[in-house]
Amino acid sequence: MIGYVMVGTNKFDEAAKFYDELLGVLGAGRFMDTESFIAWATTPGAPGMSICKPNDGNAATVGNGVMVAISASSKEQVDEMYAKAIELGGKDEGEPGLRMDNFYAGYFRDLDGNKLNAFYMGE
Repeated sequence: MIGYVMVGTNKFDEAAKFYDELLGVLGAGRFMDTESFIAWATTPGAPGMSICKPNDGNAATVGNGVMVAISASSKEQVDEMYAKAIELGGKDEGEPGLRMDNFYAGYFRDLDGNKLNAFYMGE
């Protein structure tokens, strides 16, 4: 199982604020915080999301075909996360909606261009 997902950033302070507010919609908070790495989770030991300055000192780049999917507790929470991402300067990659029978998702990019989605599976 995945323990955490990490995306690189070239805008560390701005990315930290973006993810503080975005992941706050889920009730997630920081559980690790250094000058070059921050990680968030909803509870200790739960899967987490993190940002980092690349360790090699080079610029962070976006992975082609890479996407982080964030599990929401309802369709309304998907809508809220998508709206929050756009409000914070994220870019639209597909408004929230039903994609398959019971898969509801909204797609967006963060301030560095990393692709994410918020999704809910259920009725």
